[in-house]
Amino acid sequence: MSSQVDGRAEQRLNARRLRTVDRLVEAGATELREVGVDGLTIRTVALRAGVSSATAYTYFTSKDHLVAEVYWRHLKVQPAPVTEPGADVVTRLTALTRSMATMPADAPELAAAATRALLGADPAVERLRLRIGNEYLRRFRAALGPGASPAVLDTLTLTFLGALLQAGMGLFTYAEMADRLDAAVAVIMEGHA
Repeated sequence: MSSQVDGRAEQRLNARRLRTVDRLVEAGATELREVGVDGLTIRTVALRAGVSSATAYTYFTSKDHLVAEVYWRHLKVQPAPVTEPGADVVTRLTALTRSMATMPADAPELAAAATRALLGADPAVERLRLRIGNEYLRRFRAALGPGASPAVLDTLTLTFLGALLQAGMGLFTYAEMADRLDAAVAVIMEGHA
């Protein structure tokens, strides 16, 4: 079954179908908060959203697909960090990494579920994983400013994603991740700021 909730297919959904998808995503987020990833099923999400399981599977190929969509939407609405006008690049980058570390800290059940879901092999998850990765790149590019070195951009992104994975694995907390990223940003930007 192919997903109707990504990229070009999303643009073809009519208003009624978009509302159904929105209800499923909201129900999925609520289920994650209330029962966690292990208790969440497409069936329970569909029931909470007031649609049949068959309808839910029309839009989401798997639990991982739904969780990735919930995470993607959560990420999209997170505001950019506010820094003082004229702030240096290290200040902008540390504000960004701290704000992106706060998001999973504020929704630990979503972060845990997304870590698991985004590592899956579902093609629909792969498409969302690329969208999420591109959003992280966009944010780092904006914080770096024009003319940023592609190597620095890659290094920052890889460092952030590695830290996110390690925190998701429980090797340290998201707050500790933010502190570690402050030091990593300083090292990466040494000589580039």
